[in-house]
Amino acid sequence: MELNLKNPIIFFDLETTGLNITADKIVELSYIKVYPNGQEESKTLRLNPGIPIPPQSTAVHHITDEDVKDAPTFKMVAKELARTFEGCDIAGFNSNRFDVPLLQEEFLNAGVDIDLTRHRFIDVQTIFHKMEQRNLSAAYKFYCGKSLDDAHSANADTRATYEVLKAQLDRYPSLQNDVQFLSEFSSQNKNADLAGRIIYNDKHEEVFNFGKYKGQRVADVLKRDSGYYGWMMHGDFPQNTKNVLSRIMLRTKQG
Repeated sequence: MELNLKNPIIFFDLETTGLNITADKIVELSYIKVYPNGQEESKTLRLNPGIPIPPQSTAVHHITDEDVKDAPTFKMVAKELARTFEGCDIAGFNSNRFDVPLLQEEFLNAGVDIDLTRHRFIDVQTIFHKMEQRNLSAAYKFYCGKSLDDAHSANADTRATYEVLKAQLDRYPSLQNDVQFLSEFSSQNKNADLAGRIIYNDKHEEVFNFGKYKGQRVADVLKRDSGYYGWMMHGDFPQNTKNVLSRIMLRTKQG
């Protein structure tokens, strides 16, 4: 089943130096941009992360320091990438928890003003786990009848994710071919920040989703424990999370 699109949608995948959103960097980014008329454009970029790629990461994606020593840095391509992503819906595999927050962090560090929280996200892994409970290679085999021979290559993973979503729409009549529906269905929480440290409750109020104040309204916590704001702003949290927290703090002071 082809996707019913109102906006272009970008399927993307990252290979990185590690799994820490605030500390690790992108070494490869691959995307497929699908337009409402069905036209597709794709691109894969190798990037110099500016830090050594740990051997354990190379063992997964097979990208070495030597492979990227002459590649551009993220900052060098950030503006072009932002133009590519602007106005698009976004899809990936485990993208809501990792790829999107890390991509936003790279944009912020590069000084490029793009707010990914304004986009709609489809996480194909979440749909898969809700329906079948497996990983991408198994999803590709299950839905598409093909083996993912080049797993953990950003290009192969991106293409597989795109094909799996279309096959999921064919398999499950309950899945509406609508980006808004798929975005909501593949969201675990209604996140206020991309990393999910702050989420919305059923009254659309920001609440903490971690730590000793989990489940409590952020505004209430900041009023009675202003030191918590300082702890988070100096802590190992994504810049996007800190930006959201600062907006809430400012709103709290103004109120």
